[in-house]
Amino acid sequence: MAGEIPIGWGPVSDQQSRDALRSAVEYGINFFDTADFYGLGHSEALLGDTFGNSSEVIIATKVGHRLSDQKEIYVDYSKSYIIEACEQSLQRLKRDSIDFYQLHTAKVHHLLNGECIEAMEDLKKSGKIRYWGLSLNTFAPEPEAEFMMVEKLGNGFQLVLNMINQQALPIIKKAGKEGYGTIVRMPLQFGLLTGKFDPSTRFSKDDHRSFRLTPQILNESKSALDNIWPLSKRYGMTPTQFSLSFLLGFKEVSTIIPGMKTKEQVIENTTNLIRLNNKDQELIIGKYKDTFQPIVRSMELAG
Repeated sequence: MAGEIPIGWGPVSDQQSRDALRSAVEYGINFFDTADFYGLGHSEALLGDTFGNSSEVIIATKVGHRLSDQKEIYVDYSKSYIIEACEQSLQRLKRDSIDFYQLHTAKVHHLLNGECIEAMEDLKKSGKIRYWGLSLNTFAPEPEAEFMMVEKLGNGFQLVLNMINQQALPIIKKAGKEGYGTIVRMPLQFGLLTGKFDPSTRFSKDDHRSFRLTPQILNESKSALDNIWPLSKRYGMTPTQFSLSFLLGFKEVSTIIPGMKTKEQVIENTTNLIRLNNKDQELIIGKYKDTFQPIVRSMELAG
């Protein structure tokens, strides 16, 4: 919790997390994304304790979100803070270098200030990080992505893309042409695309979905997705596997981070994935404007 604001996904034990991480490697996953703000450093520490400085895994983390003494969330993209925070992340991760370091939703005015860019470039030159980029805003990713590409800054983006929220599709197309890598976050849209929720689903108070997935959004999503899930059955896939396979249809996507709590989720996230045929891929894309975009607007209002 950050004050009264939930920033986690409900209760989970460290042992359960370590088991899931080790299972992920067993099933071929070698890319792990986190942030110094997740668990207020605890997520990075878990990765560090589990993998250490292993060259078999690629670690991405983020910087810029902080918690005040009054437990209020604020952002800090000053050069001095980014340098200091990177050192702390390296210690928690038990690594010599961070593979991909991201500004955690920095805005255009932060980029124009220039300190955060100087910090990232200095960290790269010193070998503390290998590559850097920007984690883009969920509902308005365009301004910062455009700025970065026009100025030819950084190496990649993290953005939201899934069957429901397709707003970033034009960005990944352009980023691919410009040579930027793309990490897709929220491929399952907080679990909506697992097919496991219905309008009666409720979340614990320490789960950020408790205010993000309102009964209205759950109801709107079910109505929209009830017409999609028969396709997943035709492919012999679970809704989760079908949703992840949809993203495999975009060659510009470098990697997908569905998240996992358990070994069972790891297995489902890594098996029975294929590229959908072009007809079905275009069918889903075609539903965005009229069917899915209104749900995205409801999500934006929910926060």
